[in-house]
Amino acid sequence: MDTKALRQKILDLAIRGKLVPQDPNDEPASVLLERIREEKKQMVKDGKLKPKDIKNDTIIFKGEDNLHYEKFQDGTVKCIEDEIPFEIPSGWCWARLNTIIDVRDGTHDTPKYVDEGVPLFTSKNLSPIGLDYSNVKYISYEDAKSINERSGVDKGDILYAMIGTIGNPTIVDSDIEMSIKNVALFKFSYSQNLSNRYMLYFFSYAQEYMKKDAAGGLQPFVSLTYLRNYLVPLPPVAEQARICAKCDLLAKNLLLIDEDKAELSDTVERAKSKILDLAIRGKLVPQDSNDEPASVLLERIRAEKEELIKQGKLKRDKKESIIFKGDDNSYYEKLSDGSINCINADLPYEIPGSWAWERIRNIFIINPKNTADDNTIVSFVPMTLLDDGYSGNYTYEKKLWKDCKKGFTHFAIGDVCFAKISPCFENRKSAYFKQLSSGIGSGTTELYVLRRYTNDFIAEYLLLFLKSEYFISRGNNTFSGIVGQQRVDKDIMLDTFIPIPPSQEQVRINNILGKLFSELKNIEDSIK
Repeated sequence: MDTKALRQKILDLAIRGKLVPQDPNDEPASVLLERIREEKKQMVKDGKLKPKDIKNDTIIFKGEDNLHYEKFQDGTVKCIEDEIPFEIPSGWCWARLNTIIDVRDGTHDTPKYVDEGVPLFTSKNLSPIGLDYSNVKYISYEDAKSINERSGVDKGDILYAMIGTIGNPTIVDSDIEMSIKNVALFKFSYSQNLSNRYMLYFFSYAQEYMKKDAAGGLQPFVSLTYLRNYLVPLPPVAEQARICAKCDLLAKNLLLIDEDKAELSDTVERAKSKILDLAIRGKLVPQDSNDEPASVLLERIRAEKEELIKQGKLKRDKKESIIFKGDDNSYYEKLSDGSINCINADLPYEIPGSWAWERIRNIFIINPKNTADDNTIVSFVPMTLLDDGYSGNYTYEKKLWKDCKKGFTHFAIGDVCFAKISPCFENRKSAYFKQLSSGIGSGTTELYVLRRYTNDFIAEYLLLFLKSEYFISRGNNTFSGIVGQQRVDKDIMLDTFIPIPPSQEQVRINNILGKLFSELKNIEDSIK
C-alpha cells in the first residue's frame, strides 16, 4: 500500500467536498465570508487594519451563466472560470487566501545567532507533526523584537515554508515566543469560525501544486503575492469540522499502517540476517554423509595455490597458515614457521563435522590484477553502483582498459568483493561479479576483492558469508581513520575465520537461500 499516494487522495477528496456527505442544513460558506468581510471593515474602523490591507479583497461568485466571476473593490467584475481548478458542492465558496487569512512572512535576512535567546524557526524546523526543536537556532531578544513587530507568531497560527522545501504546513501548538525566517505566516485574525485544521489540510493538499509553480531553480520559492492570491475552496463551518474529524481519523489509521510497514520491514531485515546466520552455522539445510568433506576441498585449494606459486603467478603470503582438526577433535593452526597452536578458544562457534575452518587470506587471492589490451572495453564499478543490503546487485559503466587500469581495484567474472570504507561496509555493499564486459573490470579503490582458486568453492556462499552479521560485526570493531574516512583493518579482516561447508552443501545452501530471499522480496515489494 502506497500510503503517501493514499494521503494525497484523501486530501484531494476532502478539498473537493467528496470525503464527507453534505448537509443542506449547514450555514453556507457565503455567510462565513460575509462575516469575515464585515469584521475586516470593523478592524479598519478600529485602527487594527489599514484601508490598504483590504483594498485587494475580492468576492468570487457564480453568475447566471453558471460561470465564476470575481468582483474587485473598484466595482469591476472579471470572469475567472479558467482559474477555477475544479467543481465544489453547493454551499461552498471560492475565495482568495488573503481575503480570509492574514498572510505575512518572516525575515529573509540572517540575524546573528546566539547561544540563548528567542528560537528562530526556518523551513528546516517545520514538519506535519509539529515544530522540530532538535536543530533550532537562537537570536537575541532585540533582533526578535524587530522581526516580530510584523511577524509575531501566536498559538494556532500556521507556518509554511516559502523557500527551499516548499510546504510542510505546521500548526503552532505552543505560545512560546519565537521568530521566523523564510516562512509564510498564516494568522487567523478575521474569524474564529475558520478552522485552522481545515486550512492545514488544505495547505497539505496544495503544497504539491505549489511546488510545481515555484520559481528559482535550485532554490525554489513561492512569493507572498502568489500565496495571497491562491484560490481556496471554502466549505460551510460545520462541514469544515466534519472534514477535519474524518481526516484526523484517516491520518491516524495511515500512521498505524506506516508503523506496521516499518515494523514488517524491520522484521524482514532481521529474518534475512537470521537466515544467513543459520546458513554459516550449518543449520539451514541438513548435512549429507555422502558429501565430500570440506577438508578435501581445502586440499584442492592448497594444491592449486602451490601450483600458482611455482609458476610465479602468485607470491607466498608470509602470514599463511593451515587449520586442521587433531585426533583429539580440537582445532589447530600450523603457522609458516612450523609452530602449531590450538585455536579452539579463537573460533566463534561450533560447525558440523563435515565442515572446516580457514582464514580468508589462506584460501583466496586478495585484490588480484588483470591484464588486457588497452583498447579492451571493460566494466567500471564505482561505489555508487554497488547496491546496499542483501541483494548483491550491481551495475557498471563501460570504459577502455587504458583509462581505468591504473589507480583502481581490479576484478573479473567469478570474483567477490566487499566495501572496506564506512558506512558502505556496514551497509553491506558487496557483490559477486557474474557479468562484466570482456570478463574483467575495475572500480573504486575502497573494495577488497576475493578471487577463488577453484569453482568448487561456491561464490554465492562466499557472498552470503560477507553479508552475515558475524562478518559485519567483526569488521565494525576494526574501523580506524578519521571520521568520514574510516576503513576496516585489512589484516584483521583477512585473518577472519570463515566456516566452509562441503561443496555440495554450499550448493544446497545457495538454492534454499534463493527461495527464502525470493519470498522475503515478495513481502518487501508488497510493503512498497
